[in-house]
Amino acid sequence: MARKGENIFKRKDGRWEARYIKGHELSGKIKYGFCYGKTYREAKEKVTKCRAAVLNSTPLPGTVSRRRFAYFCEEWLRLEKGRVKESTLVKYDTILTKHILPRLGSCLPQEFNTQLAEHFRDELLEGGLSAKTVRDILMVLHAVLRYAESRYPGSFPTVEIVCPKEQRKDARVLDLEEQRRFVDYLRTDMDACRFGILLALLTGLRIGELCALRWENVSLRDKTIRVDATMQRLRNYADTGEGRTKILISSPKTGTSIRTIPLNETAVQLCRQTDPHCPAAFLLTGTEQFMEPRLLQKRLAKYTKECGLEGVHFHTIRHTFATRCVEVGFEIKSLSEILGHASTSITLNRYVHASMDLKRANMNKLEEVGL
Repeated sequence: MARKGENIFKRKDGRWEARYIKGHELSGKIKYGFCYGKTYREAKEKVTKCRAAVLNSTPLPGTVSRRRFAYFCEEWLRLEKGRVKESTLVKYDTILTKHILPRLGSCLPQEFNTQLAEHFRDELLEGGLSAKTVRDILMVLHAVLRYAESRYPGSFPTVEIVCPKEQRKDARVLDLEEQRRFVDYLRTDMDACRFGILLALLTGLRIGELCALRWENVSLRDKTIRVDATMQRLRNYADTGEGRTKILISSPKTGTSIRTIPLNETAVQLCRQTDPHCPAAFLLTGTEQFMEPRLLQKRLAKYTKECGLEGVHFHTIRHTFATRCVEVGFEIKSLSEILGHASTSITLNRYVHASMDLKRANMNKLEEVGL
């Protein structure tokens, strides 16, 4: 028989069962805990302590050491849900689901040590993942462990996580002859999509930024483009039944990515020729219907194949823009801000690729000082 309002019941086996809310799943579904006693009083005393522990965010003695690592991952991810963008949350959830939980989710806190972390890292690398991907996974693992230690001091042994060194490959950059050939191709029978790719070559826009760009962001009077949004196709984290993935248009990934880019006269003339005179229209389509990054990549692959270029991805366009800017003597701070980088070191280390002609020209300058 139930005692009204208390969720305390007498079971058929004679024991008393008390139910309490101990938390929520990421979907918002309530998770219940249960306490048992030989008498109503005993069950009530136990459930009262459990409810107090939940309210005070204090784990019951001895329970932390018996919790699997999956529990701490779930708690950490729920906490991050209110702190990070949806795209970042999806990335964290994917890393946990695909890599961390299958290998470490069933481990108890006392089983963690540096050797376990090293073995986990080596397994990921041997599985064919890149060093950068493994670094991203280990950063999430480190964040969960750091959260668990701050939330439950002394629950985990000290774990040192050593990330693999990332071997950076030289990015593909169009040389001058390839660039001229590609520009001539884009100008021939130019439509909204070809215009958008050419504009990216003139401004260094990211693919998501270009897909989200509307004509209201283009000022022909001021000769500028305002970048304040990006487009991504993400896994449908909310699982609303609308499909496995969805298109998300949101603010760029960092504050420095929100920027105003000045246009040169070539870009201004291209904009004037293509302007549909509809502020709400997307640049890539000339209508209020967008083109997503996946389709733009396919269009780019088709265009580059038709003009005989190999190994070209959309980021090649951005790298080519940055390299051309350096070759003509661009001031690096200005270039960094135009690209939307947080620091000039990112620009120099990742996006600047000096050609042999530029290196030779710089070496020849030594003759001016007698060398």
